[in-house]
Amino acid sequence: MKGGAQGWRLGMGDVQIFPGPRHRAPLKRPVWIIVLVCMVSLFLVCAYVYPPQSGTACYLFSSRGCKALSDWLPPAPAREFTDSEIASQVVIREILRSPPVKSKTSKIAFMFLTPGQLPFEKLWEKFFNGHEGKFSVYVHASNNKPVHVSRYFVNRDIRSEQVIWGKISMIDAERRLLANAMQDPDNQHFVLLSDSCIPLHKFDYVYNYLLYTNVSFLDCFYDPGPHGNGRYSEHMLPEVDIKDFRKGAQWFSMKRQHAMIVLADSLYYSKFRDYCKHGMDGGKNCIADEHYLPTFFHMIDPQGIANWSVTHVDWSERKWHPKSYTAHDVTRELIKNLTSIDVSVHVTSEEKSLDVDEQPCIWNGIQRPCYLFARKFHAETLDNLLQLFSSNYTTS
Repeated sequence: MKGGAQGWRLGMGDVQIFPGPRHRAPLKRPVWIIVLVCMVSLFLVCAYVYPPQSGTACYLFSSRGCKALSDWLPPAPAREFTDSEIASQVVIREILRSPPVKSKTSKIAFMFLTPGQLPFEKLWEKFFNGHEGKFSVYVHASNNKPVHVSRYFVNRDIRSEQVIWGKISMIDAERRLLANAMQDPDNQHFVLLSDSCIPLHKFDYVYNYLLYTNVSFLDCFYDPGPHGNGRYSEHMLPEVDIKDFRKGAQWFSMKRQHAMIVLADSLYYSKFRDYCKHGMDGGKNCIADEHYLPTFFHMIDPQGIANWSVTHVDWSERKWHPKSYTAHDVTRELIKNLTSIDVSVHVTSEEKSLDVDEQPCIWNGIQRPCYLFARKFHAETLDNLLQLFSSNYTTS
């Protein structure tokens, strides 16, 4: 009994000895917190004093990259512009300030960029028929001169040069079309179309949609992924910063003032000609026609563009090329679906999240259908399209 009591006292003594460290352990936690706070503070200070100069470095930290960090830091001091930038800004500003050219009959210039034949000339003839004096047609055939079957396309070919996908020659062809179309002072809006494009509405609807809005319909969005800002080259500095780099489809519809600015630009064009191409910076494949105009207009007149293209293309299959339509696909329901879309969708190339940006298509303050044209239709769809067009497949 006595030994048991002593054992009990020893046991209690042991219990009294062990709690000591348990009271001291929590004292270590603030130390780790202080160390962590110091490390974060040191990182932020270093990032401010020595900001990342590489777009790739920014991309590695997060999907927002340097943009998220810049929100925490004071704005960087404004840099001094180069002589070329100052001259370019003066020209652009004066063109934007000048009033639109007035004419008795304003026309839309339909500019077709094609490698050769235009399989939908008969469909476009139905679209144009009866609206003479309200449109002009221009054809840039890069490989073979097409044999025209519509009177509206005869003698409308311009001098053309070979176009290679993904190279600056695509931009050169677009500028060549604009230069020819700008010679007619009545042309007030300029639409770039491919050989696989079709009209989705009747002519009057398209004419009013384009001429009675003061914006250009140019696709433009921010893509932080490898096929967006991942294509940027620091050789474009100082004129083109990665924060201004944008992406978009090449199929534009622009007003006359913007067409004039595109023709007048040499500074920003030269940056994309020299540094947005295959194999830049150790393997980047920059596609000039996907980045030049979106970036250019985002920098010089962001409020003057609608940020979407009026030409529909279906990227839902998430492949290198958009969905192509065959004769089996062309139905009244398809046309109805395409003409009822009133939200533009942009999918980034960021593999981690595949961010999807949806924006309503706003026309003069009102949400309206986005698309006037659609592309990637096979030549075999012509008969079905002619039948649908003849039966007034749109009532708008």
